[in-house]
Amino acid sequence: MMIISIDGYFQEILLTGKKCSSQELKQKYLQARKLAEQMQDLPYVFSRLHRFDVLPWDVGIEVDYVIDTDTDRVYIPTY
Repeated sequence: MMIISIDGYFQEILLTGKKCSSQELKQKYLQARKLAEQMQDLPYVFSRLHRFDVLPWDVGIEVDYVIDTDTDRVYIPTY
């Protein structure tokens, strides 16, 4: 399992799901983005489409990847 943060101007959401590469994650993000009517809906479309679960926000959780919806960038955060 892995934890990702979807970070954007509108909100910050944590999701957990099956591990995948950054390239696979970017493809999943772009697919969900095409289907989401509004950017606020993207985390929920992503989680339903790819079987991820939404986690309660906790600043102390270390995430495996960040999806920045403002720049469409997927990256591994540095702590």
